[in-house]
Amino acid sequence: QAAVIEFARNVLNWGDAHSTEFNPDTSKKVVIEMPEHNPGQMGGTMRLGKRTTAFTDKTAILKKLYGNKDEIEERHRHRYEVNPEFVDAFSEKGMKFVGRDLEGERMEILELRGHPYFVAVQYHP
Repeated sequence: QAAVIEFARNVLNWGDAHSTEFNPDTSKKVVIEMPEHNPGQMGGTMRLGKRTTAFTDKTAILKKLYGNKDEIEERHRHRYEVNPEFVDAFSEKGMKFVGRDLEGERMEILELRGHPYFVAVQYHP
C-alpha cells in the first residue's frame, strides 16, 4: 500500500495521494477500506486467511519466482486495498498489477516496469 501512495505522489504527481486509513479526507484516495468490511468498525472486519491470486501477466517476475504457476495461494490479513478507480492511471505510468483475486477486483501483486526488481504484494508471502 505504501508503494502505491509513493508512486501516486511522485510519478503521477498527486501530492495529496494517501490511504484513507491515515487521511480520510485526502482528495486522492489511492488506498481505501474494503467496502464489504464495514468501514469504520474494528474487530472481525479484516480479509483473513488463505486466498487465491491469479497472475494476469505471463511475463511477471513473481510468476516466474512461483514456478510459472497461473495461480497461487497466500495468507491475507488486511482491511485496506488499492482503490480500483485508479488502477488504469497507475498502469499507464508503469505500475502494473500482475496478480489479482479470482474476481479480478483486488490488486494483489504489483510490479514496476522498467525496474530490474520492484515488486510488492498485498498478502503475507
